[in-house]
Amino acid sequence: MLTRYPLVTIVIAQLFGTSLWFSVNGVGLALQEAVGLSGRDLGLLTIAVQAGFISGTLFIATTGLADRVRASHLFALSAVLGALINAAFITVADNVTLAAVARFATGLCLAGIYPLGMKLVVSWTPSHAGAALGWLVGMLTLGIASPHLLRGLTLSLPWQWPLLLASLLALVAALMIYKLGVGPHLPAKASGGRPWAGLAAFKHKDFRAAALGYFGHCWELYALWALVPFLVTRELERLGASSSAQPWLSFAIIAVGLPGCVLAGRWSRRVGSARVAFVALATSGALCLIYPLIGAAPPLLLIALMLVWGLSVIADSAQFSALASATAPAERLGAALAMMNAIGFGLTIPSIALVTSLWDTQGLGVIWWLLPGPVLGLIAMRGLNRRPARA
Repeated sequence: MLTRYPLVTIVIAQLFGTSLWFSVNGVGLALQEAVGLSGRDLGLLTIAVQAGFISGTLFIATTGLADRVRASHLFALSAVLGALINAAFITVADNVTLAAVARFATGLCLAGIYPLGMKLVVSWTPSHAGAALGWLVGMLTLGIASPHLLRGLTLSLPWQWPLLLASLLALVAALMIYKLGVGPHLPAKASGGRPWAGLAAFKHKDFRAAALGYFGHCWELYALWALVPFLVTRELERLGASSSAQPWLSFAIIAVGLPGCVLAGRWSRRVGSARVAFVALATSGALCLIYPLIGAAPPLLLIALMLVWGLSVIADSAQFSALASATAPAERLGAALAMMNAIGFGLTIPSIALVTSLWDTQGLGVIWWLLPGPVLGLIAMRGLNRRPARA
């Protein structure tokens, strides 16, 4: 099963492994009640994961681990360590400093899961990278949404249960990828190499355009995901509905990105990854502009718009990765993707900090802080959009 259907194996493992990413956000409301964390504290924990991921991707890119170590082994080791650290978070949740350290360490481990998952996909299915990476990023989206689902399923249980379930899923992911191994279309290891070799890919105009578009996408994406529980809670309060619906709606708004990624991948095979990425980024950017202006609209309408936003905001991610994969040096693909991820995720930290710290004072107005990302990303990739892309 594993070697017969490698793409299925990789995307399911990606789903399970990335459930660690927002595992704490999924129980955020319960943590606020149980240990007294504030909204600002939850923002800090989210930023800690991002900082850990950035540090990890920089480390594996600059040391060459992304290309020297067998991708399946690095993925499996990262997933096991991430599972253990995520479970250990339970013991330090009441201490914000130690909790942030634990989340930073979890982010370090995720650096061995997400970029290496992209490399594994390319190693097995290089001829359809846009469509295949669409599935991979879709599963990343579902993985990030899964803590909200796990919390919805365990509302009657202590908040620790969703975290333990996420750790269990990560252990299963490690076993799946370890048994699968690396595909035949990339070398299992790269010899030698200079630190910062991944930066060499930025010499290529198309890679640079795709990366800049990706950076604009990153500025918006994770900050929006961090805002989703706040936005959903606002509309439920306006409806007078029970707060128990919050994790389910939050899950749906983030998870709808899965079909968005898959449909974008299929579309990319007809019109090219660049055009698909441009349309998706333009759609989410338009919602950044419009949403605060119509904040007094009926709650059900705003929830529907959130679903459209959740679908479009991630649909371009895989296409940016496919464009980058097609133009980066093959022998340094892992380093190039890891470096691109590191820079892109570096931009998520200020955007998350802005929206989570200003939510109490600016409300829906914080969404306008996300708008520069899509705008600048669209400007950067205008030339790329006019050329056919390899998907």
